[in-house]
Amino acid sequence: MAMEQDLVDRLRNVNFPGIDRDIVALGYVKGVRIEGDGFRIHVELSPTAAAARDEIEGRIHAELGQLGVQYDLDLRVQEPKPGAGVGGPAGQGRAEPAPEPDPLGYIPIKIAVSSGKGGVGKSTVAVNLALAFAKLGKRTGLLDVDIYGPSVPIMLGLEDEEPMLDEARQKLIPMERYDVKNMSIGYMVDRHTPVIWRGPMMTKAIDQLMRDVAWDGVEVLVFDLPPGTGDVQLSLAQKVRLSGAVVVTTPQDVALVDAGRGVAMFEKTDVRVLGIVENMSYFLCPDCGGRHFIFGEGGGQREATRLGVPFLGQIPIDARIGQGGDAGKPIVFEHPESPAADAFAEIAKSVLATVEG
Repeated sequence: MAMEQDLVDRLRNVNFPGIDRDIVALGYVKGVRIEGDGFRIHVELSPTAAAARDEIEGRIHAELGQLGVQYDLDLRVQEPKPGAGVGGPAGQGRAEPAPEPDPLGYIPIKIAVSSGKGGVGKSTVAVNLALAFAKLGKRTGLLDVDIYGPSVPIMLGLEDEEPMLDEARQKLIPMERYDVKNMSIGYMVDRHTPVIWRGPMMTKAIDQLMRDVAWDGVEVLVFDLPPGTGDVQLSLAQKVRLSGAVVVTTPQDVALVDAGRGVAMFEKTDVRVLGIVENMSYFLCPDCGGRHFIFGEGGGQREATRLGVPFLGQIPIDARIGQGGDAGKPIVFEHPESPAADAFAEIAKSVLATVEG
């Protein structure tokens, strides 16, 4: 038994390609048992992980080959269940239940806004993109699933508000501002108290924000994801049939590397990457009209080309973007004539053209 546990522990060193989670934590390792003079290892991947099968197999052999023990690797990919949504990893040691249907299947367009690292303006992009969709005539919703740093209530000027309950349906009524319905865990926790939750609690909270909120009539739902490639991103990709993902970066190399990881995560989970948005791209001089590339020039475009995904556009540096976010007045609403607002509008048009085309 000790040796079997040793093998499981070694498998914890095998990360799923492109994300910082190992195959044991993801529930793909179904069992390790003694068989003859060696061991039999049963690994079962979800259908969405099929593209990574060969790479995972190679990583397993590279890890276990160092032990000098005999083993037989039974590596399979589950057959998709007819009519099922995107399947998620099963609990280790248990038979996987039939995947539940998409809880937001009645919403035609669902777009995740993500970033590989914090501090690149992901929430700013998510909020202004949602407002841009609304200005294009789409009935738009915004779901803030950044559990540890929910900023949507502040950026929409609703931080002191609380959602009402539709008692007949037992669903929360989303808040509404600037023609955008929105919901966030930030409405339900004290803004000065940190959220200290483990992964299962986070995914449960997000599940409730999807199932227990009345998103009726919404045509486009924008998800503001937390930065990185962790539990929330994986859970969302497994539970919801996303129309696609927008990855936000800045021109610096350190941000571009993390953006690449974000793109890889969505591709590995069969979520279409709609493109990369480069935020804080340049400063537009109000006097001479010249563009000053303070953080470097063309990094987002080059990374998009390298990764083979669309480049959606550049958002200029504008002090009014940050000021408006702090004051609850996004620049798309407060300064619709600004170059930044124009950039958000063009990105929104490009995204809609892709998902509706």
